[in-house]
Amino acid sequence: MHWMFLAIAIVFEVAGTTSMKLSGGLTRLTPSLLIFVFYGIAFVFNTLALRKLDISVTYAIWSGVGTALTALIGIIWFREPAGGLKLASIGLIVLGILGLRLSWDAA
Repeated sequence: MHWMFLAIAIVFEVAGTTSMKLSGGLTRLTPSLLIFVFYGIAFVFNTLALRKLDISVTYAIWSGVGTALTALIGIIWFREPAGGLKLASIGLIVLGILGLRLSWDAA
């Protein structure tokens, strides 16, 4: 259940970050408000995940998956350039996340 809390936290963190882009520098009301709503939900679920999971693994996975997903949203939705170095770097983040997840299972 704690991994599910972490997954929910990640989804809302990515939604909050995407809302930042959509807010136009806090000039659009709805996306600007959604930043705070989504981040609030993300922090609640991240806190629930921390009841059982180690903070080192939880935060690294939360930030790493959030970073990778946000980068992919930038590439796909906002049509940001996706060069080989950018894609390889996202791949390295994913490998790091997998390693951290495996380290939890090994403990």
